[in-house]
Amino acid sequence: MPTALARLLSVLLAFAGAFPVLAAAPRPNIVLVMADDQGWGDTGYNGHPELKTPNLDAMAAAGLRLDRFYTAHFNCSPTRASVMTGRHPQRMGTFGPGSPIRAQEVTVAKVLQGAGYATGHFGKWHLNGKNGERDTKTPPGRAILASDPLSPGKLGFDEWLSADNFYDLDPVLGRNGVPEKLSGDGSDIAMDAALSFIRKQVGAGKPFLTVVWFGNPHTPHEALPADKAAYAALSPADQNYYGELTGIDRNVGKLRAALRELKVSDHTLVWYCSDNGGAAGPKSTGNLRGSKGTLWEGGVRVPGIVEWPARISKPFISGLPCSTLDMYPTILAATGAAAPKQIQPLDGVNLLPLFDQQMTKREKPIPFVARINQPNSHATLLDWPYKLHIDASAARGKKGVSGGDVKPVLLYDVSNDPKETTDLAAQQPERVAKMTAALVAWKASVEKSLAGADYDTPLKEPAPAPKKAKKK
Repeated sequence: MPTALARLLSVLLAFAGAFPVLAAAPRPNIVLVMADDQGWGDTGYNGHPELKTPNLDAMAAAGLRLDRFYTAHFNCSPTRASVMTGRHPQRMGTFGPGSPIRAQEVTVAKVLQGAGYATGHFGKWHLNGKNGERDTKTPPGRAILASDPLSPGKLGFDEWLSADNFYDLDPVLGRNGVPEKLSGDGSDIAMDAALSFIRKQVGAGKPFLTVVWFGNPHTPHEALPADKAAYAALSPADQNYYGELTGIDRNVGKLRAALRELKVSDHTLVWYCSDNGGAAGPKSTGNLRGSKGTLWEGGVRVPGIVEWPARISKPFISGLPCSTLDMYPTILAATGAAAPKQIQPLDGVNLLPLFDQQMTKREKPIPFVARINQPNSHATLLDWPYKLHIDASAARGKKGVSGGDVKPVLLYDVSNDPKETTDLAAQQPERVAKMTAALVAWKASVEKSLAGADYDTPLKEPAPAPKKAKKK
């Protein structure tokens, strides 16, 4: 019997040896890169007639190009809050530029930090209730101090080199809460710090979340002479604007090259986007209606690219509508990280099935509202392929909106009418009624969140500061 058992074991061991054990795939590193005010049209691959973006073009050609990628809002701070939480920014009182995120929110940095990731933020933060009143170049500049209760360090980042708003050449930033005068282009400064952080984590064998939020191409446009050189035949304004985008593109190339050099590119998810639509005219928005500051397509549709070779092995283009709201749930699903005290509801969806080309329809629509705490604020609902606008008359006079009265309810088929020119509301009253009811219900849920219903301890928003009397 012992001999027979020994023979059986030897056969089983030989059989097992013929099939090597597959090691579990490593947890992916995450790199989130975001420009400031880059419009949907501000890339070469989207057909800009003058701007050159070879590195973004290469990234779009190698990975997943999201042709219908939307920001959660038409301004910077709210969109950044959506990336951090997967929740609509109005739920946490991040109403507009300079509005703070709530300290109670569960951020992607907190979750991944708790899951063993090293976390770093580099560049523009703008979630700490500041609106960048200070000079960017003179200490303390726009440095976020360690004492700030809404600093990156307080919201889940181990290391940070951050500004409370946009910045450009030779800025003063806060390195882990200490102001530091730096030299060079803002995009180079942010990416060089991020790459130093990444190299350190690769050397330590630790997975990382690296957030790089550029301050460009926000005004004032101050490009390096070398970055303006390719546009010498254009106006000085265009030279500086395109030069800043060239600097961003160069740094995207530096990131991709460094990840390959460090041999971690296959297992690193890199996600590129902008924080709102373009602010530099029709070429910036790709001739979409509206621009930054509006809920028309030009204000919320932006470039979106995901590169993750281990998961997205073959490049493809998707026209499925996706949002910055989706980044948080997708990253948690990709890393397997759990948020034990997740605040509900989430407004985003997990896009991993899309990465696998198994997602043909979005499970819930994408909502937008200009400012939930203002009566009759312009709001829209994108339920593909239709986009509903309610209280659109509130958008009259905003930049990028065509002249004449705007009806209070509008409906567009943005798959066939991306410039939102042909109103279908009168032709499809049932669809309008259904989408209006869904949007009104969603706005009601946001108002509940704003009142503190999503939290263990109910919250109340502080009363707004009284307006200063105008001098006579």
